[in-house]
Amino acid sequence: MKRVSPIPVTVLTGFLGAGKTTLLNHVLRAAHGQRIAVIENEFGAAGIDNELLDQPQGEEIVEMNNGCLCCTVRGDLVRILGRLHERRALGEIGFDRVLIETTGLADPAPVAQTFFVEESIREHYRLDAIVTVVDARHACQQLDQHGEAQEQVAFADRLLISKSDLVDAPTLAALRGRLASMNPRATQHLVRHGAIDLDEILDIHGFQLDEALRLDPEFLTDASHEHDDAVSSWVYRSTRPFALDKLEDCLALLIGLFGTQLMRYKGVLDVAGDERRLYFQGVQAMYDASPGRPWAPGEERASTLVFIGRDMPWGWVREMVAACHRGA
Repeated sequence: MKRVSPIPVTVLTGFLGAGKTTLLNHVLRAAHGQRIAVIENEFGAAGIDNELLDQPQGEEIVEMNNGCLCCTVRGDLVRILGRLHERRALGEIGFDRVLIETTGLADPAPVAQTFFVEESIREHYRLDAIVTVVDARHACQQLDQHGEAQEQVAFADRLLISKSDLVDAPTLAALRGRLASMNPRATQHLVRHGAIDLDEILDIHGFQLDEALRLDPEFLTDASHEHDDAVSSWVYRSTRPFALDKLEDCLALLIGLFGTQLMRYKGVLDVAGDERRLYFQGVQAMYDASPGRPWAPGEERASTLVFIGRDMPWGWVREMVAACHRGA
């Protein structure tokens, strides 16, 4: 019997707000002719990246027009990888490779470990590379304060530096030097709006087990990993339309009061007077908003906001956000 080659897997990681979803959008929109299964994982009680990727909600596996699949991890990685393989073997879905987007607070080591210690996964999948997106504007602070950011750089086979246009040349050069000292093996690439030649990140045979064991001698045996208990997420949902000017004032106040404590925030909003949903994303003091697809006739116009922060007074934040609705 002819042996079936394992399915190559790319793990896409990077700290909160680095630009992973932007890169994913580039992959999903590209006319690459490849069938890619994308697995998403988010930190917090509600995931909205599926919406930011313009995916219909309510489906665990969604096929894209260009042949890609989008999956949202609501359980165990082993389970969903196994289910993907089963459906592929039955001919229900077709894909040539898998791309896993981790949460911005993930240590990539336990994800990579899955492909070596789980026999069922090792039989059908091959870890091709770990690709880390680095936010040029905030990376130095993140590397100073968060062990997860350091692990993401250390385990990378490719380092994609985003938002380089937001820093000056000396700052960028210093960052690139720091990244090279932390991980001299990983090649670095500057990316704008997630655009990169897919040959630089897919099927590159970049992950080396001996290098992983050098970084972490207990890589194959240690299943534990730590999380910062001071970091938590908060989700706000409402079917009442927002007054955009009130919400902008609220965000400005939150940024002014909490600065770096407000690590990441994003949302899909129903704004009064607008027939399209509004997408917004932010990292610390920087945020951006853009119009999304129109609300469908009869569709519930519900807003969802997700905040991630350190030692944040979420009860007070809720009161502030709730006061931003039209008529409030």
